[in-house]
Formats: sequence, structure tokens, C-alpha cells
Amino acid sequence: MTDFTRTGHDPAAFEAFYREHVQAVQRFVVRRVDDPHLAADLTADVFLAVIDTAHTFRADRGDPKRWLFGVARNVVAGELRRRARGLRAASRIAGRALLDEDDIAALERRIDAASRARELYRAMDRLSDGERAVLELVALDGLTVQDAAKALGVRAGTARVRLHRARRLMREHLVSSTAEVLP
Repeated sequence: MTDFTRTGHDPAAFEAFYREHVQAVQRFVVRRVDDPHLAADLTADVFLAVIDTAHTFRADRGDPKRWLFGVARNVVAGELRRRARGLRAASRIAGRALLDEDDIAALERRIDAASRARELYRAMDRLSDGERAVLELVALDGLTVQDAAKALGVRAGTARVRLHRARRLMREHLVSSTAEVLP
């Protein structure tokens, strides 16, 4: 067992590894964040992750320093994603404060009007990629079956079969979803 693989359970091995790499990790982190408190927290998080995941290190994939930077990259990226989600949530909440009752009623009408389109898209999600591509090119983009076949690099017969299947599956889905709604 090398010194590095012991870092997850041997305090002396961890301390030696930490002292050797803490400055490099701090430099890595501060190039990506501009808040000193966040940089210190993320540096600590990187080394906590090292303790938790040291057992996953594989020497045949490189040295511990490269692995450490992979851990650091994941920790920083996770924090940046978390912060982005928080900012999006805050902006959604702020946008809600600007809505009055008339705005909400108008949005509800638009949502109701678009419900059939959402149902169509859900049905299209059940199609294979090939079926969906032919259906979109013919039904939405107005291409002929032959032109759609050329665009997709398949034979016209293949495109016709895919279009036939797509239409049949869409019809079946829409009939079944309509039957579920009717009393």
C-alpha cells in the first residue's frame, strides 16, 4: 500500500499529502472563484473528498496529483452548479413578484391552450429517433417523404415505413390519452 492510498484512514499520511498539495489546490480554486471565504471552503471540501474517495484512486491511471485535480475540478464544478441553480430559483421567485392576477389568468389560458401541443410532444418522445426525424421533416418542415429520406440518408421505402409507424403510434397514443380524459 502506498502512502497515498492510506490518506483516507491514516491521519499522518493525509497530513503529509495535504501539506504537499494544499497550495496547488488553493491556486486551482482561486482561479475559478472570487470569494476568499468560498475559496477556503472549497479547498477544505476538496480535501474532505480526498479522505472519502482515496480508496478509489488507481495508480494505473496516473499519479495522485492528477487525481487530486480531478477531485478539485468536480468539487468546484458542483459548487458552481449549485450556485447557478440558486440564482435561477431566486430569479424565478423575483419574477413571480411582478405578476398580478390578470397576468396569472393570461398565463393559465396560454397553458391550457398549449396542453394539446404538450401532449403531442410527449407522444413524439415515445417514437424512435428515426421515426421522429421522418415525422418532423414531413409533418412539421413540409418535406416530401423522398426529400426527408435524402436528408436522413436512408432509402425512400425506409422513410415511408418509419413515417407510417410514427403516424400509427401517434394516433394510438392520442386516442388512448383522449379516452382517459373522457368520462
